[in-house]
Amino acid sequence: MRSVTNGPEITPHQAEHVLDALSEIVSRAAQATLAIPFSSVEHRLKDDRSPVTAADEASEAVILEGLARVLPGVPVIAEESVSRLAPQGALGPSFLLVDPLDGTKEFLAGRDEFTVNVALITNGVPIAGVIAAPAQGLLWRGVIGGKAERLRLKPGAAPSEATERSFIRTRTAPARLTVATSRTHLDAATEDYLSRLAVDKRYPCGSSVKFCHLAEGTVDIYPRLSQTSEWDVAAGCAILVAAGGQVTTPAGGPLAFGNAAAKFLVPGFIAWGDPAMTKTL
Repeated sequence: MRSVTNGPEITPHQAEHVLDALSEIVSRAAQATLAIPFSSVEHRLKDDRSPVTAADEASEAVILEGLARVLPGVPVIAEESVSRLAPQGALGPSFLLVDPLDGTKEFLAGRDEFTVNVALITNGVPIAGVIAAPAQGLLWRGVIGGKAERLRLKPGAAPSEATERSFIRTRTAPARLTVATSRTHLDAATEDYLSRLAVDKRYPCGSSVKFCHLAEGTVDIYPRLSQTSEWDVAAGCAILVAAGGQVTTPAGGPLAFGNAAAKFLVPGFIAWGDPAMTKTL
């Protein structure tokens, strides 16, 4: 695995050079999440009342070790150890956001929607992202200004071992929309927003895999007007933008990442498959 850190700022061009390495790290972390059968996984509640399991911690350990080799010296904001790894004021222009197991509730319920997420942020913008859905044997990845793709990949395998590989793009929005919604975090504000759209069907789903369906062109919009964490959405934002989509604040402005003072929280967002929709809604 190759390091490209020649300075404090990583460009999309440099990110392209480590995309395979980042993908392999995520693939190995995906394998770690499957090491213990769902039925025997124990969990505890964190201070925010969200669940955490040994699978989350095993995945994060794999990711942190790999990132330290591939991008040495680049700060890492990882969900399960954020207070230890990211003191305020220590980020610099480029850093990494890690969610080692997004969708822990889906994981504990035995659903296949949980993901492993790694994103590279430069100047507040997610420039590269990798998302694996371990139980589905799929991995999505992308670099802004470049390409986005989906790999059918056995967890633990390198990208070169993918049995399928396809470039993905968002689609032009149809007259009636397919909407991705959170399975467990659908709030009144988001419901009100959806009531004003021409909706053909809803696609309830857990985790960041919703961004991947947007990037593939099977979903048109994913609004979430309630608070979430940066590591939940950063990788999906990068992949979606690489595939031709856009992510904005509910007011239509750009999302900014790296807000340590706000505990790395995002107040809400709307993810669009077709950026032209932002001018009509």
